[in-house]
Amino acid sequence: MSEASQKPQPLHRFRRRFRKRTRPRLDGASFNRLLPNLLTMLGLVAGLVAIRFAFDGRWSHAAALIVVAAVIDGLDGRLARLLKATSRFGAEFDSLADFLSFGVAPALILYLWTMQTIGPQGFVPCLLFAVCSSLRLARFNASLDLGPAPKPAYAQNFFTGVPAPAGAGIALFPLFGSLFFAEAGLPAVAEGLRHWAFVGLLLAGTAALMVSTFPTWSFKNFRVPRGLVLPLLLGVGLYLALLVTEPWAALAAGGMIYVSMLPFSLRSYLHLKQEAEALVEQVAEPAPRG
Repeated sequence: MSEASQKPQPLHRFRRRFRKRTRPRLDGASFNRLLPNLLTMLGLVAGLVAIRFAFDGRWSHAAALIVVAAVIDGLDGRLARLLKATSRFGAEFDSLADFLSFGVAPALILYLWTMQTIGPQGFVPCLLFAVCSSLRLARFNASLDLGPAPKPAYAQNFFTGVPAPAGAGIALFPLFGSLFFAEAGLPAVAEGLRHWAFVGLLLAGTAALMVSTFPTWSFKNFRVPRGLVLPLLLGVGLYLALLVTEPWAALAAGGMIYVSMLPFSLRSYLHLKQEAEALVEQVAEPAPRG
């Protein structure tokens, strides 16, 4: 063996050979930014499966999945804001999922449940409901491009028209009530709620509320007076207990409660508007000369 082969190799060669390899960085969005969109997709799937159950006549499963989609719709937006993962894609995806879960799915469920009994004419209220739902969501999407119209301070806590999830809950009131009375052993009442005339009028009325300019409470920044905190907590607790024990009765009651709150929402809006206009007039009034 030659002397050259016995020479120790330079230290930098060993360092180069045994140097730790760094993990390559992957480009793409983090999982936290994808989580709200995954929830939205679950809501979309819930609406699709609800339609599938309606074709099989499994009305309780179809109605329950619409409720699941509504719960998910209430979570995905808040989760996106909490994780700072809001995006234009998420807003568009959420609107499309809402259109299917709260516009198409309830209309098809009610058509298959009762409206088809009167023939092709029964599809008209269902079609009107789905179209008005799409118009409401299209109005929201258009505001993303054009920029939201400036709202006065008193209107910040109000929606314009009934939101799509709330509209679906109102439209499905006959199905919720019918399921409850059928389980309670009152088939006559259940069949009365299933009458096509009642369901058709409710669909048309709800469709009009969704595309209207009727002010409805948003409850996002809603402040509860201190004296009403305890009654509100007790009422929510009782409602949750009813939801666990009698879910269909609780869901039907929820729709009735929401509709009964609409006049109070309008009164609150008009009261705040009058106060704001009076304040503006007071500020604009010229001071008296001495």
